[in-house]
Amino acid sequence: MGRGDYNQHSVESKVHRTCCQKILEYFRMIRFSLRALTYNSFTSKSIVLDTAMEPIFWIVDRLSRKIGPIMVVLVVVLTTYVVSFFYIILLPYLWNRGQFGVITFHWFFGHWLLVNIVFHYYKGVTTPPGEPPQILSDTNVATICKRCVGPKPPRTHHCSVCNHCILKMDHHCPWLNNCVGHFNHRYFMLFCIYMWLGTLYVCISVWDIFAEEFFDAKKTFYSFFSGGLLLKTIEVYKATQTNGTTLSPETVEKLKNMGGLSFSDGMYHKVVCLEFFLCIGVMIALGALTAWHARLICRGETSVEKHINDDERKRLKKVNVIYKNPYDFGARENWRIFLGLGEGRTFTRHVLLPSSHLPLENGLEWHYQVTKGYICNKYP
Repeated sequence: MGRGDYNQHSVESKVHRTCCQKILEYFRMIRFSLRALTYNSFTSKSIVLDTAMEPIFWIVDRLSRKIGPIMVVLVVVLTTYVVSFFYIILLPYLWNRGQFGVITFHWFFGHWLLVNIVFHYYKGVTTPPGEPPQILSDTNVATICKRCVGPKPPRTHHCSVCNHCILKMDHHCPWLNNCVGHFNHRYFMLFCIYMWLGTLYVCISVWDIFAEEFFDAKKTFYSFFSGGLLLKTIEVYKATQTNGTTLSPETVEKLKNMGGLSFSDGMYHKVVCLEFFLCIGVMIALGALTAWHARLICRGETSVEKHINDDERKRLKKVNVIYKNPYDFGARENWRIFLGLGEGRTFTRHVLLPSSHLPLENGLEWHYQVTKGYICNKYP
C-alpha cells in the first residue's frame, strides 16, 4: 500500500472517529436532558414500580366500579337463600320431630343474628366513609393530597376507585360497593363478625339434615349425576343386557326417574348440600378476613397503615430505634376506641344490638403517641 493510500485511510479513520464521538456526545446530551427533566429526589423503587403498574391499577379500578353493584346483589341473594332455607326446610324438619325447644332457640337467636347482619350490612353500604373538608383552615393540617390536590389530615388516604380522599381509609370493599373508612369501619367489621357467626350457626344447625342427605351414597350419586351421559350410558347398557336391543316401557320410565330418585327428592338433596357447602365456604373465607382485620384493630392500624408502619419499622431499625404505631394504645383500648364505647355507651346496647352511634374521634384530629427517638422521614 502506497503512501497516498495510507494517508487517505488515516483521514477516513479520523472522520469516522469524529462522527462516532459526535453521535455519542449527542446521545449523552439527550440522556442527561431527560434525566434532568424527570429527576425527583423523592423517587424510589416503589414509586417506579407503582408507576409501571398504573395501567393494571386503572383496569382494576374501573372493574371494581362496575362489579360493585353486582357483588351487593349477590350478597343479598345468597343471604336470602340461606334465610329461606331455615323457614322452608329446617323449621318444618324440627317441627315434625317435635323439637319445639330447639325451634324456640332458633327463632330468637337466629333472628338476633339476622337483624344484626342486615343492619350492619345496610349501614356499611349506605354510610359515607368520610371525606376531609376542602377548606384548608377547617382541617388544621398542612399536607396536600398529590392526586386530588386537597387537604389531607392524618390517617387520610386517596382511594383511586372513589377518586377522592377517605378519612382513616382501610380499603375499598367491592362487597359493600363502598370505601371502608372512618364512619363505616365499625359497620364493616361487625357485619363480618356477625356474618361469620351466622355461617357457623347455620353449619351446626343443618348438620343433621346434611348428614342424612349427603352421606347417603346412592342418593348423592343419583342426585348429582342424574341426566349425565355416563349415568345414562350405564342404565341403557343394563337395560339392553336384560331386554335385548329394545327398551321396555318400564325401562324408559326407570331412566326418567334415574334410579328411583324423583325430581323433588333430587332438588331437595341439592338444596340441602348447597346450603351447607355455601355456608362452610363463606365461613372459612370470611373467618380468615375477619381474623386479619381483628389483628389490625388490636394493633390500632388500618390495612393501609400496616404497610406504612412496616416500612417505618425497617427504616428506624437501621438507626437502632424501635418504632411503635402512634395510634396503638393496647388491644383493649384500641377496640374500645374502634367500637366508639365511651360517653355512656355500653357493649350490650351499642355492640350486641344495632346502633348508629358515631365514632369518638372526628376523623380530622387523633390522639397519638410519638416513638422516642423518632426521626421523621416524610409527611403522610
